[in-house]
Order: sequence, then C-alpha cells, then structure tokens
Amino acid sequence: MDDSDRKQDAPGCGSSPPGKKQKGPFVMRCDAGKHAWCRCEKSARYPLCDGSHRGSDVTPIKITIDEPRVVVWCACGISKNAPYCDGSHMRLC
Repeated sequence: MDDSDRKQDAPGCGSSPPGKKQKGPFVMRCDAGKHAWCRCEKSARYPLCDGSHRGSDVTPIKITIDEPRVVVWCACGISKNAPYCDGSHMRLC
C-alpha cells in the first residue's frame, strides 16, 4: 500500500469505506479506540460517521473497540444488530 492509499483509509481502520449503502457488509480491520457508525446515511464515509448528521436529531451509534480486530459493519442499513451486520442484507437480493 502506498501513501496515496493510506490517505483514503478510514482513521483507525484498514480500508476505505464505500460512502453509500451496499447490499452486503463492510468488513475492515479497526484499531482499538472509539468508532461511530452512521445512522443518517449522509456520511461520505458510510457506514462510518463523518459528522454529516450535525444539526439533525439523528446521531451515530458509538462503539469502543478494546483491541485491534476485524469488524463486520452493517452497510445495508437494516441490521437488527447495528452497527454490526446480522445478514439482513440477504433480504434485499
């Protein structure tokens, strides 16, 4: 991975978020620390929050990861276990 790729990575995570809903999870390795899953669906880093919700009543779901690990984020927006994928996207196909 060169430096230009690193600039696009999500902070604390090892790959670039899709920036829009998709019919499947977004899987990435995340560093320990605080992370926020977007619920307003306006984030350019969806499914991660970029603060686009500010000024609305919608707030992100915040989580704390204790140690680096792979996270399977919901990217379809319909998981009953948000912010994590529960396979609900299978109903969209």
